[in-house]
Parts: sequence; structure tokens; C-alpha cells
Amino acid sequence: MIRRCLMPIAAALLVFPMAGCTAPPAEDDTKPATPGSSAPPTPSGVAGGPAQGGLSLAAAVARIQNGAEKRDGYERDSFKHWVDDDGDGCHTRAEVLITEATTKPGQGERCALSGGVWRSYYDNIEVTDARTLDIDHMVPLAEAWDSGAHDWTPERRQAYANDLGAEPSLVAVTAKSNRSKSDKDPAQWLPPAGAAHCRYAADWTATKLRWKLTADEKERAALLKLANTCPDTAVEYETAP
Repeated sequence: MIRRCLMPIAAALLVFPMAGCTAPPAEDDTKPATPGSSAPPTPSGVAGGPAQGGLSLAAAVARIQNGAEKRDGYERDSFKHWVDDDGDGCHTRAEVLITEATTKPGQGERCALSGGVWRSYYDNIEVTDARTLDIDHMVPLAEAWDSGAHDWTPERRQAYANDLGAEPSLVAVTAKSNRSKSDKDPAQWLPPAGAAHCRYAADWTATKLRWKLTADEKERAALLKLANTCPDTAVEYETAP
């Protein structure tokens, strides 16, 4: 479940003139994506049958600690995101797009990428223009704040917002689906593609466990309901450093 930040090896983004690594505003885009027809990929060790060493979704949900949400004091800027932690010239948004491309692009100076194809698993849409993609925090920043990040240091919040160490943490999806999700938890929103629900529940749960975030009563109930319909879904996670 460890995301590998591929440098010039794998990449999928279009060319941003002189700004291939310039982050768009706050995970927002508005251009429509191009429909596709193939099924969304199943991530290894997340869904599609219990992975070796993995937990059932129900067992994983049971490990999330209970907690009341706390939104007081939340500001998006409390989470510094889209940084270049490894100094390779590509910030986090670009790294995710590079890693998740199903057809790899060329990579030029200043992490300017050309070509590439992605599949947004939330809505099972194939995308050939990276400008129509958002990089979604699986557990949104506001939800993370509510669930424990309000007590973190700025450094830990930055690490959370740029987590390339686990595949579920950040995901390239259509801007439309990301705007629909906003900061909602699974009790309030699920991906429009029904076939994505089991994977989404596993990814959400893995992220909460990785970062030791809590869940409130309604969120937990929604996850357990999904677990009942996803008996073959497995969850693997590693606790964040």
C-alpha cells in the first residue's frame, strides 16, 4: 500500500506552459472530463478479495476510535499542501498525477508533463486532460481537522496534506466528483459509481487508521453498512510516521 513517487519514469499530466507543477486553486477544477467505458481499476490489497495480511472491512472499521467532531478553528491554510518534499521539481499534485496515470506522459523541464491518460474511479471516467482532474484528499482536510488534526502540529498537518506514502491518501479524480464530495464523510456522500463503493470505504478506513483519526457515530454506521455489502473487501494500512 506504499505509494512510490515516480520521477521521470511514470507520469500523466498535460503540459502546463512554464508551470507544469503549479498547483491549481484548492483542489478545484471545472472543465468536464472525457467519458470512458472501461471498469475502474481495483487497487492491490484494498478491494476485490481479502489481501494477505489484510483486515476485513468490518474489522478495520472497528479499529477506528470513536470521537466527536470538532470544526472550531479550521482553516484550509492550516494544512500546507502541494509541496515538493523530495526536491525533484514536482510538487505533490504532480507526483500523484504521475503515479496514477494509466498511460504515461512525457516529462519536461520543471516537471512539465505532456500527454497521459487517467481513470477517475469515483465516477469511472477516463480523462485525457489533467486540468479536469482534482487531487482529492481521501479524508478531506476539514474532516481530518474534525477527527483529530486540530491537535496536530503544523508539520504533521503538512505531512498529512502531502501524504505520498500510502496509495489511498491522495487520489486523482474528476473535478466534478470531487466538488460533489466536498468535505463530506461516507454517511453523507459516496462515489457516483456504485462499483467504487467498496474500494472507497476501504480507502477511507485505511486513511483514518493510518493517521489515527476518529469517527463519529453516523460515519461509523455508514462504514459498517458498507462492510456488510463488501464482504470480500480487505483493508491494509501502515501507521503514518
